[in-house]
Amino acid sequence: MALTDSLSNVHPTLKDSLSNVNTVKNKLPFEKEEFIGLINNTLSEWGLQGDALIYVRTGILLLGVVLISFILWWASRKILIQIIYVFAARSKTKWDDYLVENRFFAALAHLVPLIYMDNFVRMVFYSFPGLAEFFQKVVVLAIIYVVMLVVIRFFNTARDVLREKPDLKDKPIESYFQLGKIVVVGVLVVVMISVAVGVDVSDVFISLGAGTAVLLLVFRDTILGFVGSIQLAANDMIRIGDWVTMEKYGADGDVLEINLTTVKVQNFDKTITTIPTYSFISDSFKNWRGMAESDGRRLVRAINIKIESIKYCTPEMLNKFGEIELIREYVESKESEIEEYNKGKDINKDVLLNGRNQTNVGIFRHYVTQVLKNNTEINDEMTLMVRQLAPTETGVPIQVYTFTKTHDWPKYEAITADLFDHLLAAVPYFELEVFEAPAGSDMRALGSSK
Repeated sequence: MALTDSLSNVHPTLKDSLSNVNTVKNKLPFEKEEFIGLINNTLSEWGLQGDALIYVRTGILLLGVVLISFILWWASRKILIQIIYVFAARSKTKWDDYLVENRFFAALAHLVPLIYMDNFVRMVFYSFPGLAEFFQKVVVLAIIYVVMLVVIRFFNTARDVLREKPDLKDKPIESYFQLGKIVVVGVLVVVMISVAVGVDVSDVFISLGAGTAVLLLVFRDTILGFVGSIQLAANDMIRIGDWVTMEKYGADGDVLEINLTTVKVQNFDKTITTIPTYSFISDSFKNWRGMAESDGRRLVRAINIKIESIKYCTPEMLNKFGEIELIREYVESKESEIEEYNKGKDINKDVLLNGRNQTNVGIFRHYVTQVLKNNTEINDEMTLMVRQLAPTETGVPIQVYTFTKTHDWPKYEAITADLFDHLLAAVPYFELEVFEAPAGSDMRALGSSK
């Protein structure tokens, strides 16, 4: 029996309501029309007629669709998802574990009842085309939103899986996934707007095209961050785990995360500094990766020698220095070389200033060199030298320039401290003095002596 005939036989007043919903009826499949006709016949047999029949039928259908949708949702969440979780726990692949961890299947389960509701919402509100149109839009918008969640959680899963790859562990892959999320969300938001206002998607994109300048202004940081992250990755300028120093932002520590718009640096005091990604392109920074990948960590430190303590070595001083194991051979061979030179030039050595002579600071420099070469923590295959810098108002700097074998910060500091503990204690033995600015006690002692 055709639906028109069945409704007309039920009650004459239904002809008017039928004429109001012809457009909706024509969009329903034939079996759904038959189902509505069957309900109408049943309700008419119960004594319902006119508007009462329409309202009761709508209420019954609405209750049925909501109830079935809830059952589908419960079955998807409590049964199917639990089965998937069991299989994921037993499998050896990482993908399913991360899909579960990021609640991908939980989001996917919402699509089952929503798709069911989308198929039956027009049938429920068959006699109310305005409500049918409204609720179908709401359901479609909900479906699009859930699809957005599903895609975002899939991106999160792909990001987590790729982070496990050794070759990609230190790469800024977070930036690319963030860009992908922005593109997907942007497109789906446009589709949602199109559905909500009933306008074609292409028309919405055309309207947005007119506001490109505004969009560029709004997403300026995002665009710059994306460009910056590409350049950082392409030129291998920074990786996750690198130690970087950027004085402009007060950053000095390890890179924790490289996002589309920001780079997070954990400073050595455990504070977090957030720096715009593009700043690593536009501003200068120091990356200590080269040091970390080398065979040692540079050690540069100087001892300032008081200028008036520097002098030529007397025979007594040479005898004293010759007793030091590390430089005995040097002192003797150097003194023989100097004596030979002076004799060959027939130099009058009654005056100490004539000819060549050893100085206490020169012997001290050689002593420091030997200490470094005999230190098992110093990498003697890299640059190793003890040099004298230009004199300043704080004395003559004797600088150690070398590399330790370790990169570990606490161990490096311990090696440096042990080395200079020894050198500072050795300075007086060479009849040298370390320069110190006058302290308050010195000034008080000077005043009391006067």
